[in-house]
Amino acid sequence: MFSAFFKDKTITSLYLWGMLIVFLFVILFTTLVVYEEYSDLDKETATIRKQYLEQQKNTIKFDIDRVLKFIGHSYETWQDSLNEEKLKAQIINAIEELYGRPDGTGYVFIYDFNGTNLSDPIHLQNKGKNLYSFRDPNGVEVIKELIDVSQKPDGGFVNYMWIKPGTGVATPKLSYARAFKPWKWMVGTGVYLDEVEKLIAQRKEKLNTLLVKYMMDILTLTVIFLGIGFAGIAIINNIIRKEINTFSSFFKKAAKSHTTIDEDQIHLREFKHMVRYINDMVNSIHKRNEKLLEMNLTLEKRVEQKTEDLREKNRLLEKEKEFSESLVKAQDSFIKHSIHEINTPLAVIMMHIDMHKIKFGEDKYLSQIEAASKMIANIYDDLSYMVKKDRFEYDKKWISFSLFLEERIAFFAEIARGNKHRIISKIEPEITLCFSDIELQRIIDNNLSNAVKYAHRNSDIEVALERKEEGRTVLSFTTHSKPIEDTSLIFEPFHQEESVHGGFGLGLEIVRSICEKEGVEVEVISDTEITIFSYTFHNSTERSPDEDPLA
Repeated sequence: MFSAFFKDKTITSLYLWGMLIVFLFVILFTTLVVYEEYSDLDKETATIRKQYLEQQKNTIKFDIDRVLKFIGHSYETWQDSLNEEKLKAQIINAIEELYGRPDGTGYVFIYDFNGTNLSDPIHLQNKGKNLYSFRDPNGVEVIKELIDVSQKPDGGFVNYMWIKPGTGVATPKLSYARAFKPWKWMVGTGVYLDEVEKLIAQRKEKLNTLLVKYMMDILTLTVIFLGIGFAGIAIINNIIRKEINTFSSFFKKAAKSHTTIDEDQIHLREFKHMVRYINDMVNSIHKRNEKLLEMNLTLEKRVEQKTEDLREKNRLLEKEKEFSESLVKAQDSFIKHSIHEINTPLAVIMMHIDMHKIKFGEDKYLSQIEAASKMIANIYDDLSYMVKKDRFEYDKKWISFSLFLEERIAFFAEIARGNKHRIISKIEPEITLCFSDIELQRIIDNNLSNAVKYAHRNSDIEVALERKEEGRTVLSFTTHSKPIEDTSLIFEPFHQEESVHGGFGLGLEIVRSICEKEGVEVEVISDTEITIFSYTFHNSTERSPDEDPLA
């Protein structure tokens, strides 16, 4: 990373980058200082709010305690000599005269336990009104909550929003209320909490002024240091440039002729150390060049000889290649003709078996011959497909998947019986598929052949075809057999799970190549109980197999 940064940079640009980094560190340091100051202010603000709130709580609680002592004293003194309503009026008038500030705050309000306003020297229009259900802008039932907390042994505090006298603006307020139970009064007073915000705003303004002055001082010093730094860079850069120009001039001459640097032309100590090594390098290069010229003369002759030898080897390789290709063609021709020659006698055997069954009926020994012939026919079809698959394009058409599968199961029924198996099919009707019938037969036949071959004797082979959502169709083969050790290897060519069963090991490799080409999903599940091969086709439909596949 660092080498990439320094690539193609001049000394001047490196100095400038260094100054920029220093400047950024100064900015970062200043930012951290400002951040710390504001963090301290935030902590101090929380402390101020907490102290202010505790102080105001103590003040309003003290005021209400005094008011209740006054009410209690008056009640004890005059309850027997004055009418109760007159006594209440005198006490309320006295409280309204004694409490309150010039700005309209600090007043005492009195409500009965039903929520009726008995005294509110600021909002006279509320006197006599029932405000029990009154809610502030935040939904707080102010009077109800004040009445509830007032009936506690020590009273209680309530936070809410209230119109502040002199401003007409809803302002956060904290009130304390206690009950005078003989008359079922709720007596309370409160304090508006916006005063603490004014104190905090003053602190912030003072801090901002201090930080602006601090930042201006830092900026001034930074500009001075940067100016000195730029001047120093210009002087140092001029000295280094002269030394570099001397080296540049030398290298231009050294590229054309054998020359060395005069040490008296270099003044910086670091560069003087380089001069000796550079001169030694130039002398060494000059000597090597002379040796290279001598070597080139001999190399040309060697290259010519090697070239001639390679041409001779290439001629021999071409002959060997032609011979190998002829062998491969002969082998391919032999396999093709062998497959063709197998087909004719196999067809004759199958035909005569059918004729014998028609004429003489079923025969146990003939059934064994028929099963073996069908297995040979399946192997023949595999070999025929392997030979032709890379040279032919198998056309797709709409096939009745359900009927096609039933036909292949019927073909293998005799083979299964000969191996003490029974094929049980669960096939949904009228499922069609756009697929090559030859390739679909290879998928079905190879799975049925393997199922018959590897299933435990006297066990059933289950074949299922069912339609899923989104046009998907799942074909599955379930057998009771030994567990497959590695399901990823069974699709490899020439792989056999059990050598005792024989075979070429090509059937599932053919199945895999067809499924990969046509996008068929393959899943193999195998345990000690069952083995399931599942194939998911994605272009099945309910249309008739006679319809145009491109429609």
